[in-house]
Amino acid sequence: MISIAIVSLRGVNTGGINEDWNCWNRQRRLRFRHGRGGARQRTRNRSVNRTRKTAEAVATDIRYGVPVGRKVDLIDGDYTDLKDAGVVLVTSGVNEKTGGATDRNDPQGRLRLLAKNAEIYRDIVPKIVDAAPQAVLLVVTDPPDPLADIARETRPGATVLSAGTYLDSQRFRVHLGKHFSVDPAHVEAQVIGDHGTAQVFLWSSARVGGVPITTLLKKRGENLKDLRERIEKEVRYANITIIEGHNASQYGIGIVSVRIAEMVLKDERAVIPIGSFHKKLGVTLSLPSVVGRGGIIDVLEPELSDEEQAGLENSAKILKAALERVRDHG
Repeated sequence: MISIAIVSLRGVNTGGINEDWNCWNRQRRLRFRHGRGGARQRTRNRSVNRTRKTAEAVATDIRYGVPVGRKVDLIDGDYTDLKDAGVVLVTSGVNEKTGGATDRNDPQGRLRLLAKNAEIYRDIVPKIVDAAPQAVLLVVTDPPDPLADIARETRPGATVLSAGTYLDSQRFRVHLGKHFSVDPAHVEAQVIGDHGTAQVFLWSSARVGGVPITTLLKKRGENLKDLRERIEKEVRYANITIIEGHNASQYGIGIVSVRIAEMVLKDERAVIPIGSFHKKLGVTLSLPSVVGRGGIIDVLEPELSDEEQAGLENSAKILKAALERVRDHG
């Protein structure tokens, strides 16, 4: 049996969180097919919340839709119910709108949420790891990269990943696909570094169907500088644009988080930009990595331009400074 748990928190010094996408995900995505010939395997999903009544209500709501989908068990519970989980998606914390992280001119961006959410992680991560020491923890809460470091420091030895720039990379692909009028599934483009304002767009290796972006732009008589400025702005502040129209950025992150869970549980050895701790850089940030049963199997360091390398180092520097601030007050 495959086992996933989603840990969320509501109503206790949080000011609000993004919880709706959890419900949407479990209805739409947490159903996997395994084995030869497409044999179906039961998936057990746990809804864990500090407020037990909330966990029960969420599980009950989703359970009513289960009969029309593939076989899935939905369980509401407490931390002790995480014991068999292979992956724990941690979504607890103050969201961007509630935490005041929706100003495009604020260089801190999502890092403005770090102090408050670090307090929450110091409280809940030990309970999660004590209940499910074998589980891979996927940090989804913003800002995920430094929170992954907080989680790792709180419980050394735990396997902790950050959702990182996997979603940013999909946004990058979508906007490039729109510009060139192609399916984004056939766009090869990555964002690395932090899931924040210092993220690094790998223009030097961006391609459509194997053709470099620069070649396509030259053929169209277009300027890379103009395209780069527009798309980087659209991707970097996509969350704010969504929040302005819908109050919370939730569906995209829900889809990619469950996709990461699939990669781990099915030992896919998929290669994606995802956050993990990098000793050389001293922080958790995203680089192309092989994802499987044990979390990160290997990190593939891409060939970067001088500008991209400097950007990656700057991203690490900003994350280090943010972590030092919360450690001083932790």
